[in-house]
Amino acid sequence: MKISVLGCGRWGSFIAWYLAQQGNDVCSWGPEDDYSYRVLKETGKNEYVTLDERITLSCDLEFAVRRAEVIVISISSQGLRGFMQRIIRYPVSDKVFVLCMKGIEVETGKRLSEILVESGISPQKIAVWVGPGHIQSFVQGIPNCMVIDSENEKLKVALVDEFRSDLIRFYYGSDLLGTEIGAAAKNVMGIAAGVLDVVCVPLKGPLMSRGAREVARLIKAMGGDERSAYGLAHLGDYETTLFSPYSHNRKYGEMLAKGQRFEKLAEGVTTSAAMCFLGKNYGVELPITEAVHAVSYGEPGDDGARCREAISRLFARSTKPELYD
Repeated sequence: MKISVLGCGRWGSFIAWYLAQQGNDVCSWGPEDDYSYRVLKETGKNEYVTLDERITLSCDLEFAVRRAEVIVISISSQGLRGFMQRIIRYPVSDKVFVLCMKGIEVETGKRLSEILVESGISPQKIAVWVGPGHIQSFVQGIPNCMVIDSENEKLKVALVDEFRSDLIRFYYGSDLLGTEIGAAAKNVMGIAAGVLDVVCVPLKGPLMSRGAREVARLIKAMGGDERSAYGLAHLGDYETTLFSPYSHNRKYGEMLAKGQRFEKLAEGVTTSAAMCFLGKNYGVELPITEAVHAVSYGEPGDDGARCREAISRLFARSTKPELYD
């Protein structure tokens, strides 16, 4: 199968490497002036993977799009809408799009698959690939489970059959809305976990339970299946994000609580803003998300004190049934 992976950062480069290992004809695309692309171009590898000889590295977007049967996108979620405007300049009606990224558009609260639909891509040609797993573990041969979801049942099955291996066991998703919201929200909980690593580690257990319940309420209000919050895309990915030293979101929260600056991308920051937008629109209480948003977007100052104050406010909330809607 001819596959183009658009985005050659840490996850995109791994996806290209992984799909090439499965015998696919893979093109890895990145912008010519992008640091990740330049490293791969100059050295043939990055800190995670070495490019397989079967992988074609290119900065020519038209070439990457036209050659592909399947287009995998792995970029920053907030740049997706603008990126799609570049892609649809070329013939794409017969292409399958797979989103290997997690997030919600801040300005609109749109899921990433919705952005593709609004860009003119048929829902029947769109899938998402999410779930647990860090590249550092995968390249050591440590297996994990992930999920592929789509409104197109046949497409979902075909992609799982094509992509599965001894390294990644795939499951079929059954709720695209819940899968996308759950995957994005997991990064918000990762920031909260990083804060707790500094302020109060024992609260990470309650965070897993209450965080999943919070996300379940939002998914249900939006018309999805609340059980998706307890699947691989959200709760199943908690170990990877809430406890792993590799998680950017957990590290962002940790450094925030220490009053330090984290220079890499932490998608949970913008996702917290998008989720607060959705919570307000759907009338859903999201106390943990709102706390993460407050500490992430607060005025410069004593971030550690602000984090401790946010936890105190959560504990001061009125008592409620554990499974309230």
